[in-house]
Amino acid sequence: MNQFKAVAVAVAVGLWASTVHAQAKPIQAVLTDAPAVPPPTGRKAPAKVVVELVVKEVTLPISEGVNYTFWTFGGKVPGKFIRIRQGDTVEFHLANDPGSKMPHNIDLHAVTGPGGGAASSFTAPGQRSQFSFKALNAGLYVYHCATAPVGMHVANGMYGMILVEPPEGLSKVDREYYVMQGDFYTVGKYREKGLQPFDMQKAIDENATYVLFNGSEGALLGDNALPAKVGEKVRLFVGNGGPNLVSSFHVIGEIFDRVYTEGGSKFQENVQTTLIPAGGTAIVEYKVEIPGSYPLVDHSIFRAFNKGALAMMTVAGPDNKAIYSGKELDEVYMGDRAPGPSPAPDRSVARAAAELAGGKLTLETQIAAGKTLFNGTCSVCHQPTGLGIPMVFPPLAKSDFLMADKLRSVAIALNGLQGEVVVNGVKYNSVMPPMSNLTDDAIANILTYVRNSFGNVGEAVTAVEVSKVRATSARPAGAAH
Repeated sequence: MNQFKAVAVAVAVGLWASTVHAQAKPIQAVLTDAPAVPPPTGRKAPAKVVVELVVKEVTLPISEGVNYTFWTFGGKVPGKFIRIRQGDTVEFHLANDPGSKMPHNIDLHAVTGPGGGAASSFTAPGQRSQFSFKALNAGLYVYHCATAPVGMHVANGMYGMILVEPPEGLSKVDREYYVMQGDFYTVGKYREKGLQPFDMQKAIDENATYVLFNGSEGALLGDNALPAKVGEKVRLFVGNGGPNLVSSFHVIGEIFDRVYTEGGSKFQENVQTTLIPAGGTAIVEYKVEIPGSYPLVDHSIFRAFNKGALAMMTVAGPDNKAIYSGKELDEVYMGDRAPGPSPAPDRSVARAAAELAGGKLTLETQIAAGKTLFNGTCSVCHQPTGLGIPMVFPPLAKSDFLMADKLRSVAIALNGLQGEVVVNGVKYNSVMPPMSNLTDDAIANILTYVRNSFGNVGEAVTAVEVSKVRATSARPAGAAH
């Protein structure tokens, strides 16, 4: 008899809890823009949670001097971070800004049901939709637009993350950050200035122009670097919106204490690099021990240094020489994207692009822009002093070979050079790869800087001259054109 009473009491308690849940006042979800994360729910029981998200099509910088029309959840890329609890019933409101040109919807990977909510949330410009779902599974999930053509909507930045906390919550840490990678496809080259449209063929070919964290080059660099202090435990919620590329996520100088692979419940310990599939996530945790700058990269490494997949965590606090006695990373390694104490960002490249567009590009502006680009592109081999490396890379300083023929130097920059050359009476036999991935104005600015620095004095190189050489010369197979 006692067993029947116990069962009856349990059923009654369950019904009471369900009734309270159903009758309780709905909770308005706290949504945040990256890299911020909403606070833990702190709730011991499920609740009804209202999420309101607005789709906006906005033109924003994707790189310095480069704009792109993003399609967004909330006005930024990635979309708002949503944090709920396992067992919550979510009332989801999706609005499409009246200024939008396209219909949109949302597919949340945390939803159990056809389309993840996509079929219930198709929303035309100026309209709003509503649907509900129960969060059955804990984990970190991607959400994205699933309106046709799906790939184009995702490629334009329509993704974000939703965290479903387990009933006991997550372990306590000192800092949490929201970082999300995406690949972007523009008609223009990497860093080509102006408003750049989406290139469907590049996207189909999976030939990304940019691979970025949080929607723009520099989103997490300089003044926007992620702060931390020595001794703190950091948790990164890392996502990959795609649409195409798998991320090899790595923090240079750190080892992940724990990685919850693919955003699930199980963790691996002592991990150096973790794979995050397109449309997938990972939760990484580590304790910071040493002050300094820690680059966050996609370790498919050309993406980091040639397509923009680079962020930074800056750790302040006392040194510990017993753990690490090395030096802070320097400008030569990171080039024009190195962290530094400068009070204002370098706008020289954007200034040169603006003057060129207005037909008033001065030699001084071109030299300043060329110096910035040289430091980020050429200085590791040719050295910041222009002296090169003896018997390996010839000097640019007071170079008779460089200054003898301006258009030859343009062709070498575009098409590369192999074989023996004689510079200032010394023979060199090395390899310079083609730099045809750079824009015409970038090559012109770099060469103008070199031709007027390191003891050299020469006339400027123009983007028109570079364009003519590009059009009339052949590049090695595989080089950018």
